[in-house]
This record gives sequence, C-alpha cells and structure tokens, in this order.
Amino acid sequence: MNKITVSDGTEIFYKDWGTGQPLVFHHGWPLSSDDWDTQLMFFVSKGFRVIAHDRRGHGRSSHAADGHNMDTYAADVAELMTFLDVKNAVHIGHSTGGGEVIHYAAKHGQGRVAKAVLISAVTPLMVQTESNPDGIPIAVFDEIRKGTATQRPQYFQDFTIPFYGYNREGAKVSQGIRDNWWRQGMMGSIKAHHDGIKAFSETDFTEDLKSVDVPVLVLHGEDDQIVPFPISGAKAVKLLKHGKLISYPGFPHGMPTTEADTINADLLAFINS
Repeated sequence: MNKITVSDGTEIFYKDWGTGQPLVFHHGWPLSSDDWDTQLMFFVSKGFRVIAHDRRGHGRSSHAADGHNMDTYAADVAELMTFLDVKNAVHIGHSTGGGEVIHYAAKHGQGRVAKAVLISAVTPLMVQTESNPDGIPIAVFDEIRKGTATQRPQYFQDFTIPFYGYNREGAKVSQGIRDNWWRQGMMGSIKAHHDGIKAFSETDFTEDLKSVDVPVLVLHGEDDQIVPFPISGAKAVKLLKHGKLISYPGFPHGMPTTEADTINADLLAFINS
C-alpha cells in the first residue's frame, strides 16, 4: 500500500492515480479516502491526477494515539504534498475535510494550492459560543462523543440515516451506501474518532477563511442535518475573498455520494473555470 511516515512516526495511507492537474480529496469524519470513490473514478477518467489520503487514525492510516486536531491534520497533508511534490492543486474537502482544506491552504498551501472546494463543510465554526450564538450546543457533540465511545457499531449504523437524508419522505434508501459508510467508520480508531469530534466542532476557521487568496467554491445542501447550511456554508462564503456559493434545496450532508452526478458536474465546471 502507498504510505508515508510523517514526522511523529504516524503512517498516512494515500491513493495517487492518473496524471494531469492534481485534485486532492479530503474526507469527512469518521470515514476514509474510500468515501471519494465516485469522484476519484469520475475525475481520473477526465484526465486529472487524483489524490486522496486516510486521515491519521482513519481507514488504513496508523491508529495514532495523539494528534487528532486540525493543526496536525493540516501538517500531515503538508508532508504528503511535499513528498508527492504536488503543486497547482485543487483541494476538495467534505465536512471535516473541508476544515482540513481551508486550514491547510491557510497554513501550508502558499504556492501549492490553485483553488479550493468546501463541500458540506464544518467551516467557519460549528459549536455554540458567546460569539457564535446560533451554533450547535456542545451537548450535541457530547452525545456524539458518548455514542462513539460506548456503542460505536450501532451508533455508526444509526448515523447513516440523517447523514444521507434517508429519514426524509420519499428518500430512496441504499443499504449498500449505508454499509459502506459503516465499513469505513469501523476501519478507523475509536480514539481518533472520539478525539476528532472536538477538532471538527470546536475549531474556529474564521481567520483561515479570511486569509486564503485563491478561488474557493462552497457547495452545501440546504437539508443538511449534520452540518446545517445556515451556520456553515451560508456564513463561510461571506468570509472568503474569492468565494462562490452553490446551495442545493433538499440535498443531504452526504450529497457527494447520493447526488454525485450533480456535484461532479459543478466541481468540474469550477476546476475548469
């Protein structure tokens, strides 16, 4: 398997297929690079080089005890991009991966990032605070922590329902998609998943969003039950210097999978613009 060992000894698994302009995909919690399979197949067929890694503690990367925070996630990406000599890349992140993209671009991406895409992303800040009163109460994230720590197999099964909007009237439920989500989640480390909840819910990406100079596309489903659109995509685009927003009525959090044709087409148009 393709792996690199980063500075603290953690092994990071990655896929690197094709040639052409590189597209780098950053997955969401608690998944792996496999969550991008539909996008990887589509874009490699269009002549792009596609790269996707498993975040530390996720998928086939080392089950590291520590480092489950945005600074380390972004630093791991920086080491991988240096190792692969990736420049002029479009970085595309879903959910937690969207936070990772903007943090990497702000801290490490100078001269390497051509464009960025935030899909159903956790930016700018999910948790409710005095300065972010319309955020999600910390009790909700505490419940996710408890479910992950104490009953992860069943909790992850249940989580797929709102993730893909399968609790909405008329939704066509795919058991294969649900099973694949669960498979990816259970490959990862329970400690990484538990500790990573703080990273995606309590990291404030406001200054990262403000500082990035490259074009950034924000894609968000208006029926996202995991990262609600009004507190995320609708806010994030206003902080960007060169931001563009596309929102989708009725689309769920997991729309890169359930609505892949639409998302892939909009990604391709932005990449080629």
